[in-house]
Amino acid sequence: MMKYLDHLEEAIITFLMGAATLIIFVSIIHRYAAGFPIPGVQDWLIQLNLSWAQELCIYMFVWMAKFGAAYGVRSGIHVGVDVLVNRLPAEWRTKGVMVSIICGTIFTAIIGTLGATFVWENGLHYALYHKLGLPLGDIPEGPITPDLEWPTWFVYSAVPLGSYLMCFRFMQVGWRFLKTGVLPHGHDESHVEGLEEEAIEHSPLSPVSANSDISAGGAVK
Repeated sequence: MMKYLDHLEEAIITFLMGAATLIIFVSIIHRYAAGFPIPGVQDWLIQLNLSWAQELCIYMFVWMAKFGAAYGVRSGIHVGVDVLVNRLPAEWRTKGVMVSIICGTIFTAIIGTLGATFVWENGLHYALYHKLGLPLGDIPEGPITPDLEWPTWFVYSAVPLGSYLMCFRFMQVGWRFLKTGVLPHGHDESHVEGLEEEAIEHSPLSPVSANSDISAGGAVK
């Protein structure tokens, strides 16, 4: 079970990113192709309604952001301010890290709970009671999205789902840190292999360059 859960964010993000890319591509092709006066084809393209594509892609990117944040916590690439923790004495760093993890856990749990409450009152309550055949009373049905006409509670559910997953990842990282003393460290995407070494080698202040100048001119200019 944990084997699949440890790659949940990647699966969701990969699917959403691929689907959004495909939808945007099809929408752009449709927009430009419908402008060509091709008999039969132009009329068919104009009849296709893709006005919902932009709205759907916006929602997909919102979901990607929420689950991407959970992935950042798990992999150690989440944005954080660790200046204070790094300046603490060695015996206080473990406590400082744990305080940070606990604060992240509490914060994401609160956001997840507030988001779940909002989703419940925004139409999930009505949808669930209607599905189960329970009396609805004066429960509001909830609004729908403009183009897709989806219930907005479904779109907003990214907030509690992503936040609770972040909360779980914070607890997971904290537990592993207590057991091993190691935090996850993500790969630095800005680092290019060999770039730093090459820069040092050709630096005018490096020993290699200085020795070259001495051997060539007899003195350092």
